[in-house]
Amino acid sequence: MATPRATAQTPGRRLQAEAKRAAILDAAEALFVSDGYELTSVDAISARAGVSKRTVYDHFGDKQTLFRSVLGRANDAVVATVREAIDEELVDGRDIREALLGFAKRVTTEMFPTSTYATFRRLSSQAPVAPRLPEAARDQPERMMEERFAKYAADGTLQVPNPRRAMQHFIALTMRLALDVMDENPSAAEILTLIGDGVDVFLRAYR
Repeated sequence: MATPRATAQTPGRRLQAEAKRAAILDAAEALFVSDGYELTSVDAISARAGVSKRTVYDHFGDKQTLFRSVLGRANDAVVATVREAIDEELVDGRDIREALLGFAKRVTTEMFPTSTYATFRRLSSQAPVAPRLPEAARDQPERMMEERFAKYAADGTLQVPNPRRAMQHFIALTMRLALDVMDENPSAAEILTLIGDGVDVFLRAYR
């Protein structure tokens, strides 16, 4: 009686496949950032990753899917950082100004300067030429902040009739302003003053 062939990968093959996938993602990310979506070919990605072109297609199907996977990985890192900052800074019982300032400071001074965030911005800026992530994935950090502002409204910490609009105002007054001046190489003290002023303006409107 013939023995059926095993369809599951062995642990060794699985690890090998995961290593190849990671190498492809790393190579694609570097090329998409340096050369842009249009000028990056699957041939160049496969050569940089040290795998065959067929292997790239086996893992990702086409260049569009590969770009979305690269962008998705960068987006996941941003989401994880924002979630951690929300969970550790915007905590129950903490003075609201201290909490909001701590959150904005953490994002602007710890996340914005990182190469991961620079990669995310460079990849995101290539739309509409390059594929975009689904809206649900793109908006996840803002939705998490909106939920926290809704909680502040529910417990009376803030007077927030529209949590989404409040979230947008907070971002515009703090982190977006900080991001706008990053090219000017501001000092840490200047950034803290900028976001502190933004938090105070926000609280005058919503507390």
